[in-house]
Amino acid sequence: MAKSQATFMKKQLEKNRQKKKEDKAQRKQDRKENPTSGDLDSMMAYVNEFGEITSTPPDTSPKPPSKA
Repeated sequence: MAKSQATFMKKQLEKNRQKKKEDKAQRKQDRKENPTSGDLDSMMAYVNEFGEITSTPPDTSPKPPSKA
């Protein structure tokens, strides 16, 4: 009788491949069930007058002219 061509390493690689595939399907299902809010307002970032990134928009109200 001929010996099986499936070695231990081949079996392990196939197991790992199958596990990765199942994990990926699980993550896909989780994302589908719990969608994140991808609205534009939550993704916006602003830079303030000090050069720092903030999530609040800058104040656009008219400023009184300075007396310089």
